[in-house]
Formats: sequence, C-alpha cells, structure tokens
Amino acid sequence: MKKIEAIIKPFKLDEVKDALHEIGLQGLTVIEAKGFGRQKGHTELYRGAEYVVDFLPKVKVEVVCSDDMLDRAVEAIQQAARTGRIGDGKIFVSDIAEVIRIRTGERGEEAV
Repeated sequence: MKKIEAIIKPFKLDEVKDALHEIGLQGLTVIEAKGFGRQKGHTELYRGAEYVVDFLPKVKVEVVCSDDMLDRAVEAIQQAARTGRIGDGKIFVSDIAEVIRIRTGERGEEAV
C-alpha cells in the first residue's frame, strides 16, 4: 500500500477530489496548510505599507491506496491540480506498512 500526500492550491481541492472519486478512490484527508517552496512568498502592498507574505495558503490531501492504483491516483492528482503557474505544489509517495480499521479490527487493504 502507498500513501500519497499532495500539497496543492486551495481552489483546486474540488477538482482533485472529483478526479480521485472518478478513478475509484473514496477516502481522503484534507488539511489546511501554509508554506512556501522556491517562490519564497511574495510582497504585497496594504494601506501604503509593503509587507512580505512568507507562507502561502495551501491544502494537503492525503490518500492511502493499493500499489496497483498508485499510478492512476498520482496522474489524477497531477492533472487536476495543475495550473501551469509557479506554486502548483508537490506530490509525495511513501510506503504504508499496515492499516487497521479501528471499528472492526480489519487489517491491510480491506481496512482502506
């Protein structure tokens, strides 16, 4: 099993959620986040004063899927989240050793 963590722009969340639903992935976790990458934020003007916005609003989407769904899931996220502009985000993939459903005690892919 694999865990996919995608850091995306907030306005792309619905598109990513719909894209994952279309390929058959049901459960996902969404976390509001702030951060910056290479762009290192930007400068804004507010009431005549300049200030630096270091941390930009982002959304972190987490999905756990079977190994055979990984490529389709990553492709779906990438296509749905892409704007073509700087700051589109990143996708991280890691291995999951075990999953346990708390309610039933199911383990492994049945618990996902």
